[in-house]
Amino acid sequence: MNSLEQAQAEYEAFMQTFQSAMIATANGQGIPNASYAPFVIDEFKNIYIYISGLSTHTQNLVVNPHASVMLIEDEDKTEQIFARRRLTFECTAALIERDSDKWREIMNNFYARFGEIMEVLSGLQDFRMFRLTPKEGRFVIGFGAAYLIGGDDLNKLKGR
Repeated sequence: MNSLEQAQAEYEAFMQTFQSAMIATANGQGIPNASYAPFVIDEFKNIYIYISGLSTHTQNLVVNPHASVMLIEDEDKTEQIFARRRLTFECTAALIERDSDKWREIMNNFYARFGEIMEVLSGLQDFRMFRLTPKEGRFVIGFGAAYLIGGDDLNKLKGR
C-alpha cells in the first residue's frame, strides 16, 4: 500500500472516531468565535449540528454562514504534539427548519448516536439544527503529510 492509499484508509476511519467537532465562526463584523458541537454526518460528508440559539456560534451562523470545522487527535494519543492528526473542512451553513422532513430524519440520527439526552434537547425550542456543507478540506497525518480534500468527491484525498 503506497502512502496515498494508506492516508486514504486513515481518512475514511478518522471521522468515525469523533462525536463532536471544533467549530470556528465569525459574526457580521468578522469577530471570530471558537466552540464545539456534537454532530452527525451523512454519506456526502454534510455535518449536522444541533445547537442552542442562545450560543454565540449559533448567532454567528445566522448572520455569517461560513464556518470551519476541525476534528483533532487527542493530545494524550498523539506521538508528537506539534503534528497531531487533524481534519479541517471549510463549510457553508444552512438552517434546517424545525419539524421539516429533513429535520426529523437527521434528529433520528442524533437519537441513534446520542441516546436519551436527545429526548430533552429535541424539545428545547431555542435549539437550531444546521447543515454544514464542506467545500474543501485538509487531512494532516503528520509532518510533511498533508492531503487536500475538495471538488466533487469529498471522499477522496488528493496529494499536495
